[in-house]
Amino acid sequence: MQIKEPDNRKKKKLLVVVDMQNDFIDGALGTPQAQKIVTNVAERIKQAADEGETIVYTRDTHSADYPTTLEGKLLPVPHCIAGTHGHEISDRLPLLGKIIDKPTFGSVELGRFAQENKFEEAELIGLCTDICVLSNAMLLRAFCPEMQVSVRADCCAGVTPDSHETALNAMKNCQVRIL
Repeated sequence: MQIKEPDNRKKKKLLVVVDMQNDFIDGALGTPQAQKIVTNVAERIKQAADEGETIVYTRDTHSADYPTTLEGKLLPVPHCIAGTHGHEISDRLPLLGKIIDKPTFGSVELGRFAQENKFEEAELIGLCTDICVLSNAMLLRAFCPEMQVSVRADCCAGVTPDSHETALNAMKNCQVRIL
């Protein structure tokens, strides 16, 4: 009988910090729920860094012509305009990784990055659970179907508490682990 040795190798993990930008926390589209998760997010980023995980931040990124875009017509609140304070990652968070600017909810660049680097696990935290976290979780599942994708619920906030819960349930149904 052959004895299997334990696999002591650490898994290659990716922490994705989604859109923790000033405009989504306490700016143009800020919410009390977003403000409440900032400390949890900061602690999770520090933990990931201590554990040697790769950290990537996404930023919702628009230009001054935002009101003329499809999104701008459907959500007529200018936000995350490149070069503004609202576009920046909150200074209450440590910046310990790569930043990916994305023009829409999900980032194909993030999916390619995860695929090319052959991560075994990805965890998403940030804003908004029901829009950009959900979109990026689904993109990661599409680009890396064998990678475990997780979302840490206490480090996410949705547009509303109800939409946050709805998004968590939708992701769970798509085999995203909810932590």
